[in-house]
Amino acid sequence: MARILVTGGAGFLGSHLCDRLLDDGHDVLCVDNFFTGSKRNIAHRLNHPYFELMRHDVTFPLFVEVDQIYNLACPASPVHYQHDPVQTTKTSVHGAINMLGLAKRLRARIFQASTSEVYGDPEVHPQPEGYWGRVNPIGIRSCYDEGKRCAETLFFDYHRQHNLDIKVVRIFNTYGPRMHPNDGRVVSNFIVQALRGEDITIYGDGQQTRSFCYVDDLIEGFVRFMNTEAGFTGPMNLGNPGEFTMLQLAELVLKLVGGPSKLVFRPLPSDDPKQRQPDIALAKSKLDWTPKVALEDGLKETIAYFRRTLEEGAAA
Repeated sequence: MARILVTGGAGFLGSHLCDRLLDDGHDVLCVDNFFTGSKRNIAHRLNHPYFELMRHDVTFPLFVEVDQIYNLACPASPVHYQHDPVQTTKTSVHGAINMLGLAKRLRARIFQASTSEVYGDPEVHPQPEGYWGRVNPIGIRSCYDEGKRCAETLFFDYHRQHNLDIKVVRIFNTYGPRMHPNDGRVVSNFIVQALRGEDITIYGDGQQTRSFCYVDDLIEGFVRFMNTEAGFTGPMNLGNPGEFTMLQLAELVLKLVGGPSKLVFRPLPSDDPKQRQPDIALAKSKLDWTPKVALEDGLKETIAYFRRTLEEGAAA
């Protein structure tokens, strides 16, 4: 049994990670300030003897005793990270500094949840870890993109300067139960609009692409990566290399949900990437990891979750 800290542990990915770590027999400290995380996501674990919940903002130092740290704290959808862009950058940068300082004091292994957004609007496709990216440093998305890039810099400098044991993963689009219904991400947008019988909003011509990884597959990659040998730092892409246009996704959601929704088109937001697809050769070779859940199967689980969530909201 290891004592493991998960920052952002009440969020979409963090709550699934807490579940997995508890199921694996570990002692889990979940830290969250509940800006985008929800107690509902971890309510089923509150009485677990090896689960502890702490309300805390990682932009302030934290003094606890743990063996491993997973740093997931940061709003990850444009709606939420653009709501308070200064705080978003602080969460990425100050949060990284505080968690790295904690790891340095404890000599603990620390995992950074970085993002495919470090590649920006890429000129290389698919994106390998060696690609440096094409990011607008002053755009409306840069609080998140550049915040995560700076966090990676800090992780590797702590590794080089203090011999800290780090693991850095770059997460590509992930979906599944416990996504926030109003997070502005394409999967949740399409599903919620279809369930409400509203028109499905597609930005641009719908030909921009994304790759969608089901949450269970991603968490499996997290745990395998965290348990690799010391010295193997990444960065490592984790995501599903299956590439779909927004039109293909919208049509699949409509097929699975049914109902009267039609497709409507709106202008493409500023700095929205045209293509996003991970090169996962490194994860395949080092972790023996490939995603297992097909998009249609994962969408069925996600639709069922949102259907329950919307029904509970209507009944409240």
